[in-house]
Amino acid sequence: MAKRLTHLDDKGAARMVDVADKLATVREAVAECIVRMAAETVAAVREGTAKGDALQVARVAGIMAAKRTPDLIPLCHPLPLTSVSVDFDFVEGGVRITTRVRVVGQTGVEMEALTAAAVAGLTLIDMTKGLERGVYLESMRLLEKSGGRSGTWKRNE
Repeated sequence: MAKRLTHLDDKGAARMVDVADKLATVREAVAECIVRMAAETVAAVREGTAKGDALQVARVAGIMAAKRTPDLIPLCHPLPLTSVSVDFDFVEGGVRITTRVRVVGQTGVEMEALTAAAVAGLTLIDMTKGLERGVYLESMRLLEKSGGRSGTWKRNE
């Protein structure tokens, strides 16, 4: 684990990390979140809503969000993403959203994968809030990352 926050300089000022000397490699990150909702709301999502296919809208929102991550997270590098996927699984009490983002670049795509999951989840909340006010996100987390000098990391649970 790092001994200091990489986005702060020696004086504690915010900085964008210089990645100029890093090799461009294939980098990938996988993230997830769970959108918690009542069984009746899950059923409505499966069947579609008055606003349309909620999962497809959330998928497109997640993809768009990954591409716009540097506009949302101040010190993220703009990256030429090579792929973004947003997938959904129905689980007890909600919908699991899993995102996978890839790039050939000098820095990783963890924030892009997390942003895609978060925005897809928020979009699903927006699509379902007319049915249930208490829908919420939980377990927003990075599952794995690969590429670059630090290699592969996977969540152990």
